[in-house]
Amino acid sequence: MRLTVVGNPANRRVALFTSAVRAAGLPAPTVLPWVDVLTGAVPPPAGALVRVDSPGEDPHVDRLLRRSATAARHGELIGLADAYAGLVAGLDRVAAGGAELLNPPADVAVLCDKRRCHAVLSAAGVPVPDALPPAGGYAALREAMAAAGWRRVFVKPAHGSSAAGVLALAVGPRGVRADTTVELTPDGLFNSLRVRRHTDEATIAAIVDRLAPDGLHVERWLPKAGLRDRVVDVRVLVVAGRPTHAVVRAARGPLTNLHLGNARGDLAELRAAAGPAGWSAAMETCERVAACFAGSLHVGVDLMFLTGWRRHAVAEVNAFGDLLPGVLTDGRDSYAEQVHALTTGRWRRWRAEVAACAA
Repeated sequence: MRLTVVGNPANRRVALFTSAVRAAGLPAPTVLPWVDVLTGAVPPPAGALVRVDSPGEDPHVDRLLRRSATAARHGELIGLADAYAGLVAGLDRVAAGGAELLNPPADVAVLCDKRRCHAVLSAAGVPVPDALPPAGGYAALREAMAAAGWRRVFVKPAHGSSAAGVLALAVGPRGVRADTTVELTPDGLFNSLRVRRHTDEATIAAIVDRLAPDGLHVERWLPKAGLRDRVVDVRVLVVAGRPTHAVVRAARGPLTNLHLGNARGDLAELRAAAGPAGWSAAMETCERVAACFAGSLHVGVDLMFLTGWRRHAVAEVNAFGDLLPGVLTDGRDSYAEQVHALTTGRWRRWRAEVAACAA
């Protein structure tokens, strides 16, 4: 088995996957840099097995994805729809040579568009928060919230990741507040690692209006269950249709991403709170999510249990959600698990099973 990785060579994702491949006794994968893909490199040939990794964390790649003459400033939220279009076009280029992709363009195109992903999951009967129709700006958003009778929503860029640009918006008798990582400046929007609370409605409106042209996805804010003094959710990695690794994310606010200074919670404590039946039902939901994207070796499911622990819902599904350092299952990290699914034939068997059920 000979693998190719499309990624940013200096990124730890590429290094971790390469280590897992070599530890399995396979030749080190060929690395095809995203920069080369986006500047006309010859795609991998038919017969190649290709993993496509996240193009993030590289300013040059971001500029190429957006087809911009200038690089984004540090943390700048700009050209999200253009970057998505560049990603889809780049994936098509990778696939043009006939190689087999471990995360095919059609799956990634849906997973990286929150509106399309929500629609696919909803149609499949996966429990997801209700969503509002597309809103072109803050005024339309408030009108849609009022029509639905909702006072709290999550406003998400359609093509964002890592909570960049997300607002947890609440409207009440005392006014409007939004918890977000977004900082509004006179010349742009910037994402930071600090969650801030905006209470000035003009500022909140300006942020939403600046994000809206790139597309918004607005979901009802469901109350998450908590452990001790924090609300929690779970990133569940599903490999070849099987939930394998899980990380609890615990926060004192509505944004739980670990890179925002939140803590890893105790998985055993969460499973005990959910109970055996509740945890089993949640894992079955993650399996159903993966079956919606059966061309992909893995997906990362953001799962939340609701207050009272009797219900759960899927908040998001991530095409590149396998960076879970230090989390082991049966002695394998998230990358070794994927290599194991390939070398044992488990991925191909699962794909055949999904295809047979769909026939």
